[in-house]
Amino acid sequence: MHELHGPGSVLKRRTGWVGTLERRKDQVGRTGWVGTADSGTGRVGRPPGRMRRLATPIGILAAVAGAFAYVGSVDPNEPGHYPVCPLLKLTGVLCPGCGGLRSAHAFITGDLGAALEANAIATVGYFLFAAVWVLWLVRAWRGQPLRLGLAPVWWWGVGAVLLIFTVVRNLPFGSALAP
Repeated sequence: MHELHGPGSVLKRRTGWVGTLERRKDQVGRTGWVGTADSGTGRVGRPPGRMRRLATPIGILAAVAGAFAYVGSVDPNEPGHYPVCPLLKLTGVLCPGCGGLRSAHAFITGDLGAALEANAIATVGYFLFAAVWVLWLVRAWRGQPLRLGLAPVWWWGVGAVLLIFTVVRNLPFGSALAP
C-alpha cells in the first residue's frame, strides 16, 4: 500500500494520490511546518521570520485603514462621490451592502448610531473583522496558521442572515433597516 524509498521519494496511497514525501524529522518544527532552504542562506527547515509572518496581517490592516480613511474623508452622503449600487439602480432593491459606505463613514467619524442605521450588518462586520484580525495577528506572532474551522452550518447561517436582512429591509415594515 505504501512505498517509501528515502527522503523525497514518491508516496502512493490507495486513494491514487501521488506526491513527494518531504516530512523528515530534522525539518519538522513544533507546528509541523516543513521548510526548504532559505534564499541564499542554505539553512533548511527554518520557518519564516516573525516580521515576514506579520507582513500579511499588517498589510491587510493598512489596506483596510486606508480605505476607511478615504471613506472618512470623502463623505458618501454627498452625491457624486461614489457610484450608485447597480442592483439598486437597475431594480430598486436594496442589497445587503447598500448603505455600507455611509455606515463606514459614520463609524470612522465616531457616530455608531448612524452607522447602525445606515447598515447594521456592515457595522457588525467591522467588529467581526477586528476580532478575526486580532486573532490572526496573535497567531502569526506565535508562528501558528490562522485556521477558522467553521462547520458548513455556520456558513449557511451567515447566508441565511444576509438573505433575511435583505428581504426584511426591502419590505414596508423593515424600513428601519433601509439606509
